[in-house]
Amino acid sequence: MQSIRNIAIIAHVDHGKTTLVDKIIHASKLFRDNQEFGDLILDNNDLERERGITIVSKNVSVRYKDVKINIIDTPGHSDFGGEVERVLKMADGVCLLVDAFEGAMPQTRFVLSKALQLGLKPIVIVNKVDKENCRPEEVHEQVFDLMFNLGATEDQLDFPTVYGSSKQGWMGPDWKTPTDNITYLLDTIVENIPAAPMNEGAPQMQITSLDYSTFVGRIAIGRVHRGTLKEGANMALVKADGSVKRVKIKELQSFEGLGKVKVAEVACGDICAVTGLEEFEIGDTLTDLENPEALTRISVDEPTMNMLFTINNSPFFGKEGKFVTSRHLRDRLYKEIEKNLALRVENTDSEDRFLVYGRGILHLSVLIETMRREGYELQVGQPQVLYKEDENGRKLEPIETLVVDVPEETAGKVIELATQRKGELLIMEPKGDLQHLEFDIPSRGLIGLRSNVLTATFGEAVMSHRFKEYQEFKGPIPERINGSLISMTSGSATAYSIDKLQDRGSFFIEPGDEIYTGQVIGEHNRQNDIVVNVTTAKQLTNMRASGSDNNVKIAPKISFSLEENMEYIQKDEYLEVTPKSMRIRKVYLDENERKRNQNKFVMA
Repeated sequence: MQSIRNIAIIAHVDHGKTTLVDKIIHASKLFRDNQEFGDLILDNNDLERERGITIVSKNVSVRYKDVKINIIDTPGHSDFGGEVERVLKMADGVCLLVDAFEGAMPQTRFVLSKALQLGLKPIVIVNKVDKENCRPEEVHEQVFDLMFNLGATEDQLDFPTVYGSSKQGWMGPDWKTPTDNITYLLDTIVENIPAAPMNEGAPQMQITSLDYSTFVGRIAIGRVHRGTLKEGANMALVKADGSVKRVKIKELQSFEGLGKVKVAEVACGDICAVTGLEEFEIGDTLTDLENPEALTRISVDEPTMNMLFTINNSPFFGKEGKFVTSRHLRDRLYKEIEKNLALRVENTDSEDRFLVYGRGILHLSVLIETMRREGYELQVGQPQVLYKEDENGRKLEPIETLVVDVPEETAGKVIELATQRKGELLIMEPKGDLQHLEFDIPSRGLIGLRSNVLTATFGEAVMSHRFKEYQEFKGPIPERINGSLISMTSGSATAYSIDKLQDRGSFFIEPGDEIYTGQVIGEHNRQNDIVVNVTTAKQLTNMRASGSDNNVKIAPKISFSLEENMEYIQKDEYLEVTPKSMRIRKVYLDENERKRNQNKFVMA
């Protein structure tokens, strides 16, 4: 029986997890010498490559010294914490990757606490020791203190530490003496991570992930917890409500390298893919037909935010997207919650409106971006945080830990911005040539904060945040102060009109853009909304007016990313998202209807 090690790589966002997995793949010679390959092999969808972050966990298998190592690459962002909680059940140990300069960050704490609760053995990798101003010894102490505070056992606190640089492709016992490869890390994994235990008895496997193939449909992925799974066997599938369904394993596949290979059976401890199962969900248990026993289901933290998703009913609907009806929207959202455990969808009193619950702005924006790339048109409302009530009837709201690293000269501006939004400064200390700031801040206060902080610090601030707990409601927070410029007419925007209105505010459109009545085309420089006409052209005469025919000079339009748009909109506005464009609009396009309904949004 070959020995197996199942290991998850966990870390704060951008500390080098996927780069390390690349180097392990190269070290185990999964590619032929003449084969072309790029960086970040596992970040294989367009969104992950563009944003430079891992969104979906993936697994890969390498062989080292007759040991099969199943490596699970996880996202670092706490908005995708559902992915981490889902796949840690497959691991026997974790590699905790920490940046030698930044040290333990909010998400490090989040993913580490989940791993320690499951009793997994950690290996600490202090990465990026080639950075200037790095402080590996301090970081090592910091990780030890963090584990102690999180209630790690004595065995977990006795963790091995590896130093190195994933980018340069070396790992070793001492950061001052670089080695020339990463075999030291692989040896440490084989020695310290317990081999997958051999549990004898009736087969059991929990489905922790799913894949899809156009030939065989949905594929269940999980780790065999007990016994041996065999091709063609009749099994039982235990569902969330306790019901048992008879199923048959059509085909078994084991992970080998970057792909899968067909096998006749899979022994206890290995991770495999099963085809032929019908109507399964993540968390279901595949078990013995005669004596079905379910494994405990995966627990996932509650969502902290929701958004209204509705069909696109603007005057431009259906011009750019393929999927525009409420049926398309409903099917797509329900398909998403099959694999995205931290997401929840609720029907509303209307057939074409859905409330989607998620972990944060990034979690929801990745779903919206994926849908628009698939050809969907939709509209979303302003993100709302979820409140709770305690037993005394007090209103509670989600509080997050916010960490900002910023140059010293702009630290004051960041503190001012955060405290305006009910942030409470907990730590302020120098870190290299930066100031390290930590706040407790309501989730509401984070909406729209990032763009303000980046503007105030000339783009030099590094921000990250993590859900901490529910605390008593902190009171009102100032929202966007400026009103909107709203289009009075439909048509094509003209340079002549925009030029005349530039003293009223900044525009989100440029000459030649097609607009419609009720669309938000700019930001007013005062607090109220105003309706403007930007489609009038200059009256042409055959007389030349001296001095008035100067060239029109128009300031460039303001372009927002998807997250910035989501954070910018107010309660009475929608963000219209189509495959080619994003537009902000008022919920009620007609001005008279807006006035009649404005109390509805004030009350909300």
